[in-house]
Amino acid sequence: MQPEPSLRQLRHFLSLAEHCHFSRAAEACLLTQSSLSASIRELENILGAALFERTKRSVMLTPLGRDMIGLAKDVIARLDDLTDAARGAAAPLSGDLRMGVIPTIGPFLLPRVLPGLRNAHPDLRLYLREQQTAPLLRQLADGTLDLVLLALPYKTEKLEIFEFADDPFLGVFPRGHAMGKFETLTPARLAPDALLVLEQGNCLTEQTLSMSKKMAGDFQATSLHTLVQMVDNGLGLTVLPKMAVDAGILRGLRLDVRPFSSPGATRRIALVWRTSSRRGDEFRMLGEFLRDELATPVRK
Repeated sequence: MQPEPSLRQLRHFLSLAEHCHFSRAAEACLLTQSSLSASIRELENILGAALFERTKRSVMLTPLGRDMIGLAKDVIARLDDLTDAARGAAAPLSGDLRMGVIPTIGPFLLPRVLPGLRNAHPDLRLYLREQQTAPLLRQLADGTLDLVLLALPYKTEKLEIFEFADDPFLGVFPRGHAMGKFETLTPARLAPDALLVLEQGNCLTEQTLSMSKKMAGDFQATSLHTLVQMVDNGLGLTVLPKMAVDAGILRGLRLDVRPFSSPGATRRIALVWRTSSRRGDEFRMLGEFLRDELATPVRK
């Protein structure tokens, strides 16, 4: 019997095809670079053809490699459907679950909900990957992830969506700032000041700036923790999700917050997964659990 490509090798192939860089692809697969390289070589040996052109400075797909992308994604999706069907017949929310989560949610929501999830579903093995929304959705599409925890609005075509929480935006400014005289804020009141936001490509930045065409942002910070440190140093104002403030991100800083009066000044927290997944009922159950856990008073 001829050797055949493994599911693992196909996932490695798709990662390298996406990144065209061995180091980044290996990091995405949680592998060493040498392990990824060996896996790709073995796949090419099995197929008897090169999938990539390699030089010291670049990695490019061959024509066969480009043709392989759609086929590999289809094979992985079908195998994932088979696996999902088997898992669905077993106990719900058990076994392995690969979930992506964005950085503006993970550090603030997960510590609140994971202890209860472990107690309620001890047989669930939840593997987490934290990245920005766009790469997470690509990994969801190619089968690397089972579902993604993200913030809406965001373009999510051909995905099942379960929204389970609203997360209002709050204006954040140094203590003693003129903004402190207002009980609520509007985007227009922030516009004349230096608005500090996260770097481009972060969905929170896009959601913040979408509140008003008059708002502009200086793309300087790579994380919310860096952002609040800059505001504390008097470099400008910012907008944070209430979830981060409730989790204590402002603790120890000389900052004040105000809500926005606009009902649109919020983001919606949701789970999304492939429409082809057979575990949709499980994922809705997980969303309901997260919704109920967030409604439970914080345990002290």
